[in-house]
Amino acid sequence: AGAAAEARFISSAKGKGLFATRNIRKGETVFVERPVVASQFLWNALYNYRACDHCLRALETAEENAQRLLGKSSLVLPHPEQCSIRKDLHQQCPRCQVTYCSAECRQAALEQYHQVLCLGPSRDDPTHPLNKLQEAWRNMHYPPETSSIMLMARMVATIKQAKDKEWWIKAFSQFCNKTANEEEEIVHKLLGDKFKGQLELLRLLFTEALYDEYLSRWFTPEGFRSLFALVGTNGQGIGTSSLSQWVHACDALDLPMLEREELDAFIDQLYKDIEKESGEFLNCEGSGLYVLQSCCNHSCIPNAETSFPENNFLLHLTALEDIEAGEEICISYLDCCQRERSRHSRNKILRENYLFTCSCPKCLAQADDADVTSDEEEEGEGETDDAELEDEMTDV
Repeated sequence: AGAAAEARFISSAKGKGLFATRNIRKGETVFVERPVVASQFLWNALYNYRACDHCLRALETAEENAQRLLGKSSLVLPHPEQCSIRKDLHQQCPRCQVTYCSAECRQAALEQYHQVLCLGPSRDDPTHPLNKLQEAWRNMHYPPETSSIMLMARMVATIKQAKDKEWWIKAFSQFCNKTANEEEEIVHKLLGDKFKGQLELLRLLFTEALYDEYLSRWFTPEGFRSLFALVGTNGQGIGTSSLSQWVHACDALDLPMLEREELDAFIDQLYKDIEKESGEFLNCEGSGLYVLQSCCNHSCIPNAETSFPENNFLLHLTALEDIEAGEEICISYLDCCQRERSRHSRNKILRENYLFTCSCPKCLAQADDADVTSDEEEEGEGETDDAELEDEMTDV
């Protein structure tokens, strides 16, 4: 990452934060970061959202993507040359047939974790320990998805394959750790009311599939819960879409006015039709662990935001305002609608999902506001669910 920002320890209560090391202009990319490990969500993959098994780049052409989301194979997109998908570069693992967007991704996965996780000819065998683990996870964690057991599996596999195991253990230990009580809350949040029994079932299946003497602590009840909470706390949603890439490329075309209006109308209608058919699930979705991004604290008036403009797992952090050297760089864990709500409502969401109360300038300025939500908020109170949070996390 460039030297525009660095992580610093703030306090034991707040942990780390990210600070500007020089003046940053509004609109500037603060850094581009590759995750230590990433993985597509399991239901997302099951429903044919085809993504590179390593970098999550969408594998369908924009037209195939739109056809599937619409349930209409006859749809033809104008300007097909604006689609960035290169099928001629796609490669599969010769043993288990998972697909990659390129030879580079196939090689990177193989070198980091895929030797351990490759199912080979057992890819469709429901009794294979890894398949049992994935099936159990899907049965506990329905869409909208916020996490994946396979992120943890890739962490274990990475260390199993590594020559320098300590280096990787250090890399993973940089992520924010919670107290035992907080860990329990996070796991409860991810697994719902049956969490104790489910966590134990997952731990047994995880052990059967991946046990390693060197990492034996991760397989104990406490160690497994910590690992689970680490992924639950630090996992950053990733969203990719060949259709949205195509739309951005079309937006940039220099067209005569009439043609521009026609194209815009076509795209607007396309999105309306897709929403009727597929709802809000437009993207290939997954999550990853990012060392720098995970140091970014929340603010209800953020000065930066994350996005995935390259249609893969490379995270771009972009300044929303001018940021001065020494200033803390903050992102928002809430979506736009949630940020407009009262301080009380915002903090309810943050406490439930992230276990902290916000003290950003906006919250401090509203500290004397009544702790009741306004009527209109009261109505919307039930609607703020993980789907909205997730949406914000995975917007492309």
